[in-house]
Amino acid sequence: MASTVTHVVTAEHTARAVGSGDLEVLGTPVVIAWLEEATCAVLDIDERQTSVGTRIEVDHRAPSAVGATITATASLAHQDGRLHRFQVAAHDEHGTLVAAGEIRRIVVDRERFNARVPDVGN
Repeated sequence: MASTVTHVVTAEHTARAVGSGDLEVLGTPVVIAWLEEATCAVLDIDERQTSVGTRIEVDHRAPSAVGATITATASLAHQDGRLHRFQVAAHDEHGTLVAAGEIRRIVVDRERFNARVPDVGN
């Protein structure tokens, strides 16, 4: 089971824009979000469920300029009950490995999970 998502790097995706540095290149938090998006696309769960990320181990290996096309791929490597471990990678349009690693997600009951979120006293 695998999934891919593709995005074009824009100014809003840069390290400078997301606060993870001051360079006009793809920010690490953004590439991680795209990799997580790919993991979510792999899961086939019913509408009463969702998944939450629990561990991310990703190496951001190469810079990507504004205008680059990035394809993020997630492959289910292991499943143990609610726990899903994914091998993830992101490549640019030239085949350069931009990021790679593992992301873990746990499938949860949406209603029970939301009930556990603390109220901030609105």
